[in-house]
Amino acid sequence: MGLKGNEIKVVFGLVVLALLTRLLPHPPNFAPITSIALFTGFHFTNKRWALFLPLVCMFLSDLYLGIHALIPVIYTAFAFISFIGFKVKSLSFMTVIGASTSFFILSNLGVWYFYYPLTWAGLTSCFMLAIPFFINSLAGDLFYTSVLQFSFKKLKQTSFSFN
Repeated sequence: MGLKGNEIKVVFGLVVLALLTRLLPHPPNFAPITSIALFTGFHFTNKRWALFLPLVCMFLSDLYLGIHALIPVIYTAFAFISFIGFKVKSLSFMTVIGASTSFFILSNLGVWYFYYPLTWAGLTSCFMLAIPFFINSLAGDLFYTSVLQFSFKKLKQTSFSFN
């Protein structure tokens, strides 16, 4: 597995956070998965785990919430966000905005393809109707990334490390 004891605790904590926030009542799209994908991509030395963990979180909760046609699109978007985490120098405000925007664009292209007419009007309609969800996603991504980063810094102060 390649994970140390403290890393396993963090992984377990992230999975529990993701599952609870997806299964408990919450505003639509106010969830931690984008933040978990960014966080693991940025902090985990083992990049396979960084890609795998957000997808496991999604899959476990999707088993309960329901399997849908957009799973390949959504999971690909989260893998892309983990890749963003691999490449950035910090998990800044702009990094979170970029990840949220990437998810918005990729996921709504999938929604357009599967559920709307494949016309300019269909594309415009799809993206316009998705704006309220984007606002919630962005708020959730900023909130959960802040919580994860704050918690990580506190853990590091107590001599915990991913290295």
